[in-house]
Amino acid sequence: MLEKHNDEYYMREALKEAVKAYNRGEVPIGCVIVKDNKIISRAYNLKEKNNDCTAHAEILAIRKASKKLGWRLTDCDIYITVEPCPMCIGAIIQCRINRVAFGTFDPKAGAVGSVLDLTEYELNHKVEVASGILKDECEKIIKIFFKELRKKTHRQEGES
Repeated sequence: MLEKHNDEYYMREALKEAVKAYNRGEVPIGCVIVKDNKIISRAYNLKEKNNDCTAHAEILAIRKASKKLGWRLTDCDIYITVEPCPMCIGAIIQCRINRVAFGTFDPKAGAVGSVLDLTEYELNHKVEVASGILKDECEKIIKIFFKELRKKTHRQEGES
């Protein structure tokens, strides 16, 4: 029998992925995809390493899950530390993921309530949404990353 975990458990797993991104100098966003109470894929941002603007955690996790299950991920849930952008929520809708759960809102690029909400439209698939899961932890790693990045950028500007 499969053990059923709760939203906080899976978000902690997504946070582990965000820490991996942070340690690589990537924007610390992590993601896991779950089916039948089992994590089937996990990923973190790799935009810098891959020199690819589409290498978001969600897209990479969807690609891995699709290799295992095919492109229709209908009985899957996705956990992301930060609200998906338009590209990512579009991919989530296209692959028919059942539910998206995220930690913190993205006031600059979020497409599930912050800047816009693509889940409100009558598209080919309706996805359930849960937000605010481990919000403080998800927000903290992002804030620390960008604070450090600003300090680094400021020091480099001072050197030139």
